[in-house]
Amino acid sequence: MDKTEAVKLQELTSEMAKAGQELAQNYIANFPEYMKTYQEFASSYLQVSSKLVSDKDTIQKTQTSYLNFLQSQIELSKRIGERQLDNEKSYTPVITPPAGDRRFSAPEWDESPYYFDFIKQNYLLISQLITEIFNSVDLDPKSKEKLSFYTKQWIDALAPSNFLITNPEALKLAADTKGQSIIDGFQNLLSDMQKGRITQTDDQAFEVGKNLAITKGSVVFENEIMQLIQYTPLTKKVAELPLVILPPWINKYYILDLHPDKSLVEFAVKKGQTVFMISWKNPTAEMGYLGFEDYIEKGAIKAFEVARKICGSKQVNALGYCLGGTLLGMTLSILKSKEKTFPAAEAEKNTVNAVTFLATMLDFTDIGPMGAIVDEALVTKLEKELSAGGVLKGSDMAQAFNSIRANELVWNYVSNNYLKGKNPSAFNVLFWTADNTNLPGKMYTYYLRNMLFENKLRIKNALRMFNVPLDLGRIDVPAYVVGTIEDHIAPCRTAFTTTELISGPVEYILGDSGHIMGAINAPSVKHKYNFKFGGKLGEGFEAWQKTAKQGEGSWWLSWEQWMSDKSGKQIPAPVAEGSKEFPVIEPAPGRYVTEKG
Repeated sequence: MDKTEAVKLQELTSEMAKAGQELAQNYIANFPEYMKTYQEFASSYLQVSSKLVSDKDTIQKTQTSYLNFLQSQIELSKRIGERQLDNEKSYTPVITPPAGDRRFSAPEWDESPYYFDFIKQNYLLISQLITEIFNSVDLDPKSKEKLSFYTKQWIDALAPSNFLITNPEALKLAADTKGQSIIDGFQNLLSDMQKGRITQTDDQAFEVGKNLAITKGSVVFENEIMQLIQYTPLTKKVAELPLVILPPWINKYYILDLHPDKSLVEFAVKKGQTVFMISWKNPTAEMGYLGFEDYIEKGAIKAFEVARKICGSKQVNALGYCLGGTLLGMTLSILKSKEKTFPAAEAEKNTVNAVTFLATMLDFTDIGPMGAIVDEALVTKLEKELSAGGVLKGSDMAQAFNSIRANELVWNYVSNNYLKGKNPSAFNVLFWTADNTNLPGKMYTYYLRNMLFENKLRIKNALRMFNVPLDLGRIDVPAYVVGTIEDHIAPCRTAFTTTELISGPVEYILGDSGHIMGAINAPSVKHKYNFKFGGKLGEGFEAWQKTAKQGEGSWWLSWEQWMSDKSGKQIPAPVAEGSKEFPVIEPAPGRYVTEKG
């Protein structure tokens, strides 16, 4: 080791010691919170333990599963031994990873002397045994769902691919690089500890306004909750009715204007739509007082008013994505109410002509894997913590979403970044995912209690806003509802129930892929993801699926045809953004989208 390498190693050792001290201090400071979490785990598993020793049927099922496991273990040892003696002999593994599991796909897991093949299959057999045992226990559905979620987290965390000594890829790389990959991995770990998150992409490869969110436009309005962007037309004529997009405020708006080949905004502008986009402000701790009523009045309704006045139109079309779609549904319920509301709402009644609900939940019966951990204890806990205001940190929300797909979004990067010492590749979607936002405490706890947990939005008049009862059945405008088949956040069955809650003419589209990639499935990538359409409505999701037709390529093209019929006549494109009443404030993407929490 030369002098330079010795100095680097000394610096790394010093940084590791410092990081260890910080971890210890953090653990001590958060020890009461950790204890609460451990108690929740213990409570769930205590129910299982009592069943395993007291319920005869459960005991019998457990014994059967364990005997099958032992037989599989014996067979595994036999096959590995035979393979070791004669690797030319035909070989069939006892168990293989489930489809889509890429943790053990590298050839190193299957190379002689087959030690790692044994470790891999042994892990899969143990995982299967644990899952079978817990599935055999008779618990109420909510407890079982929660138990399954926690169990999967532990099983995923203990995979041999997550540890250096049992990861053949990492060990081989360490040998090939003479230990440099291990040093690089420690440096990556220390860097991420300083960031407070796992690096999932090359953070230096992207910059909002330079290679993300670059569709030309201008901020034409702003208040304490949002900026409104109007995009520059790209056609000589445009549709009479403008399109107002309501993105979620869990993340930033530019997922819908990610890159020219993945931009729903640019696509719509090129098709002759005058597009307005809300860019939500990233709330600071002092903005924890903001509630849903603020997002309705100062966000959605104000955006409709500004867009309508700038374009000189009597109506607008609207698209809501994810939580933005939930907001759109609530807003329309108020605007369609016959009761007197407040001046701004009265002025915008009947001004929304047609709507698009993109990966949106108005019914929260099924909220996917997150339903396992959203219970009374969690809701009450967060209500107490945020009762005095403040915000839910965006990083906490990001960790919760990552836990839904931990193998892909957590442990994959533990192996790549820390065990192998590699840097993740540049991926704009993951950059956007990490560019998270805070959530106002008042808004979030209301959403958590009344929608995610108690599912009151779908119930007629169960919720009130501005002293007006909410009734989604009042929404009688044409609606284009999009679900995606692999959505873990707004499951496609849940998105489908929107068609049963609203009363206007509706079309349901089922896209391939998930919550994000299914939404930004641009036609530029030929037939990467397809979609289904035209199924029979009114008889449930299964009936719709059986009768649906297969469409090729992006659902955007189908949506554009639907929109063209709902957007009025063609008029000359405006020569500039904004108006005398709403002058241009600054170029897009504006200041709000670059603010950090």
